[in-house]
Amino acid sequence: MIARFATLLAALILLSSAGAQAQDAACAGSDTACILSVLDKTADTITDKKWRDQTLREVAKLYAAKGNTDQAIAMIGKIENPDTRALTIRGIGMAVARLNWTADKYGPVFTSLQTEAAKIDHAASHAIALTYIAMSQAYAGDDAGATATAKSMTNAALRNKAFAENAEIQAARGDVDTALASLAAVEDAQYRDKQAQIVAKILTDSGAYDKAIRIANSIATPYAQAQAMLYIAAKQITPHESDLGQKDE
Repeated sequence: MIARFATLLAALILLSSAGAQAQDAACAGSDTACILSVLDKTADTITDKKWRDQTLREVAKLYAAKGNTDQAIAMIGKIENPDTRALTIRGIGMAVARLNWTADKYGPVFTSLQTEAAKIDHAASHAIALTYIAMSQAYAGDDAGATATAKSMTNAALRNKAFAENAEIQAARGDVDTALASLAAVEDAQYRDKQAQIVAKILTDSGAYDKAIRIANSIATPYAQAQAMLYIAAKQITPHESDLGQKDE
């Protein structure tokens, strides 16, 4: 009799515990903080490594978008795949860049992201992570930080890409002087001219023709320069034509 009672009591305790856990896990649909907390715990229980990493990446991005950078950055160390780590760093950086914070608030976040990037032991993924950090800094308006991050990269091709990406971002906000400085830091002349065409197009499409022509004038290759100038002129003279003067005969 006593044994049966003990068994029943144990069962009741287990059911009560399970109910309490279920109650703890329940969130209101509008309580995103609660949902993210549950997702954080749930992600740890996903057995497929790829799916777990992807889930952690998305949770990190959402934490960052809410301004919860400590929680977001804490996700990075849980991710095993180096490429996914790099993409998580990108997601966090780009999310916080949209929050329009002050420079003193951004500084510690980007420093922490660089610390996490340094932990990536896969060389290519590490370099890509730094590229993403530089881009995020440029989006946030931290051009000095973006330049410093790009300069710190040892992979020449990705370093050039980082400067080129920064130039595009700077052009998109109309900062032609900073964009020119970023383009000048690109060491590969052919790649620099190609990216300058893209930057000139960004400015042309925004109607900033005087700024666009400054970029075009910086292009060393005659044909590439001509293509950039053709686009600037055609955008104003024949804007209805899709090729805008760049069609090959």
